[in-house]
Amino acid sequence: MMWHILENRKIDKTISKLPLQVVKKYELWKDIVFRHGPEKLKEFPGFNDEKLKGERKRQRSSRLSMQYRVIYEVKKEIVSVYVIEITPHKY
Repeated sequence: MMWHILENRKIDKTISKLPLQVVKKYELWKDIVFRHGPEKLKEFPGFNDEKLKGERKRQRSSRLSMQYRVIYEVKKEIVSVYVIEITPHKY
C-alpha cells in the first residue's frame, strides 16, 4: 500500500531556499513515507521522528539536519501524510 503525501502550497518556495543536503534528506524522507508509511521512520534514528506537544499535539516532527525539521500530520483513515512546513529548529 502506498501513502499519499500532501504538501502545504508554501513547501515548494521553502525548498528552493534550503541547503542541498536538507532537500536530499527531505526527498529520502518522502520516499520512505510514500513506500512504507510514517511508522517506518522509527527504524531510521537519524530522523529522530517524534510526536509534538502543546498546540502541535496532532503533529509529528522528523529531523532533516541539526537545524531543519519537517513538521507533518498523519491521516490514517485516508492513508495520507500532510507536510505542514519545513522549518529551522528553534533552540
